[in-house]
Amino acid sequence: MSKPDVMEIVNHLLEEVKLLLKDNFKGFYLHGSLAMGGFNPEKSDVDILIVTYHSLSSVIKIKIAKLFLRCSNAPFPIEVSFLNEKDLSNWQHPCPFDFHYSEFWRERFEEEMNPYIVSGFDPDLAAHITIVQHRGICAAGESISATFPNVPREDYLASILGDYLDCLENLEEDPVYSVLNMIRVYWYLKEEVISSKYEAGEWALKSMPDGFRPAIQKIVGIYSSAANDHPDIDFTKLYDLRDYIDGEVQKLIS
Repeated sequence: MSKPDVMEIVNHLLEEVKLLLKDNFKGFYLHGSLAMGGFNPEKSDVDILIVTYHSLSSVIKIKIAKLFLRCSNAPFPIEVSFLNEKDLSNWQHPCPFDFHYSEFWRERFEEEMNPYIVSGFDPDLAAHITIVQHRGICAAGESISATFPNVPREDYLASILGDYLDCLENLEEDPVYSVLNMIRVYWYLKEEVISSKYEAGEWALKSMPDGFRPAIQKIVGIYSSAANDHPDIDFTKLYDLRDYIDGEVQKLIS
């Protein structure tokens, strides 16, 4: 059985969200690979920001949690944050959110009710909102420019550099994500290009020293394929690549 078209899933989810939020719905926005290109139906998340006029009630949060438990991984994993107009109009970093769901949280949501109603602050939102502003898609609701604030560059940098530092440490645990995200951060610092992981990999093949090309090609190939395992990765080459990128990044941020 083939997977359904990802936009069919997105449109179904959009209608379900609008039914739940009613007149509190302000907008539904896509970011990540689905918006920028390079979406791999075998691997990619569907990345969504949903904006409301007012904070969500606990009752609505429980209904939203049940919706995403049902719709995420059926078949595409979903990562979504709900933000409200007041918090966006008074920008702070890390940015507050009313509700968040990703597959990382599934088990906790399934085991206990309390996380359904927890809000918090997420440093990643500075990056997500910046990507929405530059490359995002408004699937429904008010325009991106009318909904989201201009995120200060220093907040965007703090957001992506936090993730970058994790990638430096997690190379063996998740080599594909780590390498492509390190390249993406390096490209932004070098040329201020906001890119997808796939675009970053393609840029690196053309722009980075030839000696790294086989290692980068391997990573890009795995990212673009349906395979989830990578037993033949040469981590010695990847550590050399990591150290080269980090050396260049340190020059650019010093």
